[in-house]
Amino acid sequence: MNIIEKIIAAHCGREKVEPDELVTVTLDGVLANDVSGPIAIRKFREAGFEKVFDPERIYLVNDHFTPNCSTTAAMQSKTVRLFAEEQNISNFFDVGRMGIEHALLPEKGLVYPGEIVVGGDSHTCTYGALGAFSTGMGSTDIGVAIGDGKIWLKVPQAQKFIFDGLPGKYVMGKDLMLYTIGQIGVDGALYMTMEFSGEAISALSMDGRFSMCNMAIEAGGKNGVIEADEKTEAFVSEHGKQGRTMIRYQSDSNADYAETYRWNVSELEPVVACPGSPQNVCAVSDVKSTPVHQVVIGSCTNGRFEDLQAAAEILKGKKVSPRVRTIIIPATNQIYTRALEAGLIGIFLEAGAAVSTPTCGPCFGGHMGLLAADEVCVSTTNRNFIGRMGHIDSKLFLANPYVAAASAIAGEVVHPREVR
Repeated sequence: MNIIEKIIAAHCGREKVEPDELVTVTLDGVLANDVSGPIAIRKFREAGFEKVFDPERIYLVNDHFTPNCSTTAAMQSKTVRLFAEEQNISNFFDVGRMGIEHALLPEKGLVYPGEIVVGGDSHTCTYGALGAFSTGMGSTDIGVAIGDGKIWLKVPQAQKFIFDGLPGKYVMGKDLMLYTIGQIGVDGALYMTMEFSGEAISALSMDGRFSMCNMAIEAGGKNGVIEADEKTEAFVSEHGKQGRTMIRYQSDSNADYAETYRWNVSELEPVVACPGSPQNVCAVSDVKSTPVHQVVIGSCTNGRFEDLQAAAEILKGKKVSPRVRTIIIPATNQIYTRALEAGLIGIFLEAGAAVSTPTCGPCFGGHMGLLAADEVCVSTTNRNFIGRMGHIDSKLFLANPYVAAASAIAGEVVHPREVR
């Protein structure tokens, strides 16, 4: 079996599972936010539940429309807040102590290798970077999971992606994932496990691994996963909680995969996904000189400390173009504090960027940086669908933080090495 099949088998009391089997698994954690949470809470009550299965295993994060941008958003957040109080849920995170959920949960030690976590958000697949099985589900499923602590699912088939070589300067996990999506398309891994391995993956930091698994859903994947190693153990040791058990699963050498892809990425240069779809991938040099009106550096994909470091490396001692609104969003308060202590926030402000409290805001077109008609944005977020960040006639390029920061300075899409 592969990693995910072993995890699923362990959580349904079986020695072995096969792809496409329908199984019921016990859950180690259930996540909801201020968008999915209110619906899940309603479904929880409609199903007849009165108490959550375990108040320590429910994670509620108000992060999408927070700080609240409308009375509707305020009511959404209030619904989640009152439910957390009613059910005595300790892992409830609100303004001032919240963060973007998929950066926050690992930081708080709420996800461990070998666990199964489901969430009412498609990017719940992020936690595969820890060697866990995590996936997004609809709010009805989440409502039942909150009450029952179990969920049914189909055992996904698996694809293996092997990345040989070491990426060069300015190439990050984001580039490896965008390149992958460009190769297989947005439905190339439909309902499959995307297992990432190879020299390039071993060399990635945990921040880079989170970025990759975060975007598995953009290829249609059920989940992404990277085998837990010494870097994973170090991360868990730093962030973990007493009483939680880490189990490192490995794929068997004879595990079956629906497809296996192998690429040498030693010569890969930074890439971008052009407007309309994450699969519209090309080298950054291919769209050089495209005028830019806004840059966003943040999100559950690239709002971690390593991402802010990359942006600061480019922005230090420079100014962003007066034509470019540059918005930087640390993914959690802990990341914000660390960036402040490291002098990164000062670099951003001196460069003419705005620094925001943690929020998902602009990524999904909610608030904190929407686009007008005919405006172009370079963003480190995960989706660039038509109208994703604002007006239907705006355009959104996806890129890594180096490219985003360089484009903010140049006022146009540019390779980071070209910014002096």
